[in-house]
Amino acid sequence: MDKNGAPLFEISLAQWSLHRTLRSGDLDNLDFARVTARDYGLGAVEYVNQFFGDKATDFDYLGEMKKRAADEGVRSLLIMIDGEGSLAHEDSTQRARAIENHFPWVAAASYLGCHSIRVNAAGGGDRNEMAKRAADSLHHLASYGAPYGVDVIVENHGGPSSDGTWLADVMRQADHPGVGTLPDFGNFSLGGGKWYDRYKGVAELMPYAKAVSAKSHDFDSEGNETHTDYRRMLKIVLEAGYRGFVGIEYEGGGISEDEGIRRTKALLETVRGEMSK
Repeated sequence: MDKNGAPLFEISLAQWSLHRTLRSGDLDNLDFARVTARDYGLGAVEYVNQFFGDKATDFDYLGEMKKRAADEGVRSLLIMIDGEGSLAHEDSTQRARAIENHFPWVAAASYLGCHSIRVNAAGGGDRNEMAKRAADSLHHLASYGAPYGVDVIVENHGGPSSDGTWLADVMRQADHPGVGTLPDFGNFSLGGGKWYDRYKGVAELMPYAKAVSAKSHDFDSEGNETHTDYRRMLKIVLEAGYRGFVGIEYEGGGISEDEGIRRTKALLETVRGEMSK
């Protein structure tokens, strides 16, 4: 607890944690909020557009999503957007199209009550030029999102975006209060077998964070994640002054998605309890 008696952070569930279950048809997107509340005892969700990709402008469908979340007392925090084009594309026409492709998701996020959409700063060419293009696109998209009350946040999600220094520079260049980051504990692969230091990366991205993703893959016999030291990582998160939601994002394959979610939740709760003393 903090000095006001509130938890140091709250825990949400990222829909990607159940991507295999959703893709197999064993879980319908409309039931995600119910499962989050009833199976895992959590009160907030982070959607992934892949699981309702053709519904961005279907407000009957979105209305049902909204109703079901409300019925369960579940908050909708954000939508992770993929497959809508490269915001740092070298071709200006392609880049403009990518920006516009995200517009319907801004409206959908606002309707659902989300504070942000998560986008990817993908592109090609010279890294410095790519950073400028990404920053420009993010500024434009955040300006569009502002009247909707929707921020635009970037995850470290492969390519240069998994370089904390690069993405932090993009944030500075974007220079918009509605642009921020979604630091992910694990997405720091630079390709070619090279990895960016995850603790350094999260520390670099936390000043701009509007959400945090607790990535998990594997656990030891004591319940600790074997790739990320959660105590060290959450200390970085909290020392940055962050007090928002930390999202469970289980992506492992050694145990079921259900078990992975439960173990990640238990670990987050354990560390939160230790840090509250």
